[in-house]
Amino acid sequence: MTELYETGYIEHLRQIVANTLPRWNLPPASDVSLLTVSENATFLISDDQSQPLCVIRVHRQHYHTLAEIESELSWIQALRKEQVITTPRPIPLTSGALIASFDDGEETRHMVAFEFALGTEPSTDQSLVSDFRQLGAITARLHEHARHWTPPSSFTRKIWNFDTTIGEAPHWGHWQHCSGLIPTDKEVLMDTVALIKEQLSHYGEEPERFGLIHADLRLANLLVSDKQLAVIDFDDCGIGWYVYDFAAAISFVEEDPQIPDLLQAWVSGYREVTELNEDDEALIPTFIMLRRLMLTAWLQTHSETPTAQELSAGFIDGTLRMARHLLLTGSPLDLQPGHSRIRCQH
Repeated sequence: MTELYETGYIEHLRQIVANTLPRWNLPPASDVSLLTVSENATFLISDDQSQPLCVIRVHRQHYHTLAEIESELSWIQALRKEQVITTPRPIPLTSGALIASFDDGEETRHMVAFEFALGTEPSTDQSLVSDFRQLGAITARLHEHARHWTPPSSFTRKIWNFDTTIGEAPHWGHWQHCSGLIPTDKEVLMDTVALIKEQLSHYGEEPERFGLIHADLRLANLLVSDKQLAVIDFDDCGIGWYVYDFAAAISFVEEDPQIPDLLQAWVSGYREVTELNEDDEALIPTFIMLRRLMLTAWLQTHSETPTAQELSAGFIDGTLRMARHLLLTGSPLDLQPGHSRIRCQH
């Protein structure tokens, strides 16, 4: 649905959010402005002094069910209650419910409000080593909580396994459908996918390595305030491989020269909290490649979003560089500090 978020539709959603404000006991005259469009459309609600009041997320059609959204919020609430990490509070409606629903044509759509969180997105324009050490520790705390938490009996989230990432039933679409792929390119990626499948089949999905994860800890979902990291947007949380969370953290910046140092910092931070054995660490390059293929498909199936429009140019070329490097060396990147740039035959 490449025209989902065209300008007229964004204004349609903005007006629906504005009309719904009283259900959150928010001033009807509050300013409603588009904050981001990615999987969902997110709006910033501000008062008449331009002070942020909250953020309202309008869920994309045909992605999450009501039960899945309820499950996301139940994990967020548990994490907040147990002070595992810093993440914004879901704001209840005047009815006490956390999810507002509305009819959009023949479909029922859902909205969730979150408190506004201060902070700025980390940038690769500066060193992110200390942030990634902190992120490693945060990720480990998330994983430890997931391993020991007893979710509600109704808990349901998407599963991120081989089939649903780059296999037969991918949640974000098929990489094979990406425009511009010539037969030799497809062959390289098919060989890459076959290698990933073999490695993941051997790695397995045992509970100690496969469970509830955030699944989208990329820079856009992190906020830095007073040198402390907060995590936002659990919209993709689901059941997947724990170390996949590092691959998600470097989404869209995989070829940045900092990546080897960031990996080292992340692993170090993780091990300050809990164990990360060598087998798990060794599979991180595989997950980096898997995530890159997922993003390649996502940019195609979400081509109307600003993220896709900003990043699509040349992205498939980078995916192919990484794939060739993986087939040549066993890793999509040179991940030893000081040897971060890809050096392979194009």
